[in-house]
Amino acid sequence: MSAEGKAGAGAGENGAAVDLLYGEVEEELRASVRALLADKSPAEAVLARVEADQVADGALAKELAGLGAVGLPVPEELGGAGATWREASVVAEELGRAVAPVPFLGSAVLATSALMEVVALAEKGSTGVEADTAAAPEALRSLASGDAWGALAVPLATAPPSGAAFPAVVRAEGGRLTGTVGGVVDALPADVLLVPALGPGGSELYLVEASDADVTALTTLDLTRPLADVGLDGTPGRLLASGEAAERAVARALRTGAALLAAEQLGAAEWALETTVAYLKTRTQFGRPVGSFQALKHRLADLWVSITQARAVVRAAADTAGEESEEARINASMAQAFVSGVAVKAAEEAVQLHGGIGFTWEHPAHLYLKRTKSAAIALGSADRHRALLAELVELPSA
Repeated sequence: MSAEGKAGAGAGENGAAVDLLYGEVEEELRASVRALLADKSPAEAVLARVEADQVADGALAKELAGLGAVGLPVPEELGGAGATWREASVVAEELGRAVAPVPFLGSAVLATSALMEVVALAEKGSTGVEADTAAAPEALRSLASGDAWGALAVPLATAPPSGAAFPAVVRAEGGRLTGTVGGVVDALPADVLLVPALGPGGSELYLVEASDADVTALTTLDLTRPLADVGLDGTPGRLLASGEAAERAVARALRTGAALLAAEQLGAAEWALETTVAYLKTRTQFGRPVGSFQALKHRLADLWVSITQARAVVRAAADTAGEESEEARINASMAQAFVSGVAVKAAEEAVQLHGGIGFTWEHPAHLYLKRTKSAAIALGSADRHRALLAELVELPSA
């Protein structure tokens, strides 16, 4: 990555202080993504789309790929931008701000980070990964370019493991997979699935064509992020990794996902605050703007402080995302333990302080409330991440 691309980036693993500010390149990326979303996915378009049969916006996803936004942390030789997860975090913020119905979390974060780990381990000659296999690099290149979309076949509620825990729902035998995985994010628009399974030798990770699986849509609270059950009945798969390598790939994906999900939650919270402040400046009561009332100003000021704190936590998590370090684990769990509650509070305040209009289906506030409520239990609840933090910093148990 160029020196310019690293502008504003911190250094997680070498002990240097993390720069929590956004660099020039990150702000340019933000402006490009925000402009695209304002043009192609305004609030009225999202409201209309959640009523349609096909919620995921494939055309918008292609436009994001055209900006290079879905392959930012992927090395250039594998079709990516050769940037870092910090830049990807900025994209996640903007997608959260717009509650854009695109398969970014499932494909550009969870599936991509798992594949990146498999490729990295193969390059190191690690046990459990075939160094000459082309399956993982080919799939990663397709996801980074936007030619294909992927999903990690684990329930969205799955938290990053504290140890060597591995999803055990799917069984593998002779390269064929059997089992059902519930609540998988972005499985509906996916072309390929990364499926953790237990085989005769233990933990394994397979690449499966989505067309070979039975993918069934679920009714979910968050209308902008559909989930699906993935059924496998003797479905063929290509083995990518086994043993510790498979476990590391899935764990890395879940930790990176938690960090990037926090960035998305931050974007939703920022939208809620800014939209509410703008509304209270125009709504009047007793001949005065409602926003001038002291009680409301105090509520918004408290929310602003919380969002500012959340931004710092998100930036720290993004800076170490993708690393195999204790700091990365702590930052990811810290982000989910703190930011999810801030995002829910911001969305609740937006609904309440918009008055009657905030409770209608015509206003987008309900989309943000549902997104933040759902995200609060995705990739581990706040309580689960607090428990992980307690383990990581070795707090004594009660």
